[in-house]
Amino acid sequence: MEEMEKAIMIDGLTKTYGKSRGIDNLTFDVAAGEIFGFLGPNGAGKSTTIRCLLGLIQPTGGSASVLGKDIVREHRDIMKNVGYMPSETMFYPNMRAGEVIQFAAKVRGLDCTQEAAMLCERLKVDVNKKIRELSLGNRKKIAIVCAMQHKPKLFIFDEPTSGLDPLIQAEFFALVREYNAQGATCFLSSHVLPEVRKYCGRAAIIRDGKLITVDSLDKLTHTNAKLVKVEGVSDIALDGISQVRRHTDGLEFVYSGAISALLDALQGLPIRDLAIEEPSLEEIFMHYYDEN
Repeated sequence: MEEMEKAIMIDGLTKTYGKSRGIDNLTFDVAAGEIFGFLGPNGAGKSTTIRCLLGLIQPTGGSASVLGKDIVREHRDIMKNVGYMPSETMFYPNMRAGEVIQFAAKVRGLDCTQEAAMLCERLKVDVNKKIRELSLGNRKKIAIVCAMQHKPKLFIFDEPTSGLDPLIQAEFFALVREYNAQGATCFLSSHVLPEVRKYCGRAAIIRDGKLITVDSLDKLTHTNAKLVKVEGVSDIALDGISQVRRHTDGLEFVYSGAISALLDALQGLPIRDLAIEEPSLEEIFMHYYDEN
């Protein structure tokens, strides 16, 4: 793939805060036109990575480019063609929603009136309300409009759907798909695994500031593991089990191995009930998140 076909290129990107961990030696890329997921538990380094990419903080080491431009030398040019939505949005509390949206366009030197009106209608934004009168979800909707109204080449969203009701979440992703169909790239940092699985083609998983894996969602979620729930048993000696949860009636765990070995291990135990199921999406991803 040629460099210009990559919306984001990251090579050994590192950020430390004194002795504190930030991100360490991240290397991956995002192709132009992708909807790309960026996953990890709280504190994994997702927001630090995004802030480095946007030039909001300086990396300690490594390099990266966004839309073919260096994140250190050309971060101002990068921001012209990026729509960024942070996980937490702060606006002037006495401004009206419509004034905030107009202000965001004027800062870019653009007239986004028509696109902003369409977005406000679809996301049900009350442009006349003051920011201080709005809930978290309604402030999020304003942030979405501000990120989308200039129709950028790249969207970078950091936990965009937290606080949004299900109908607005669905409308948000409908808009993402529409802009993506027009050629825009989307970099989506999220904790909501089902939405990442539904909308993203590939994803990177980060934990403790380090890259764990990058792959297609099909491969990341494909597993032969089973979720096993056993009542009447408090412990089991078996290789290939993880995510063990004990409760008063028994235990449950994720098992990766031969079913025959599982049945042999259960033989003779005082089992009252047994269920073997497909693991949930969260349980599939937990082994990427869990240090154990």
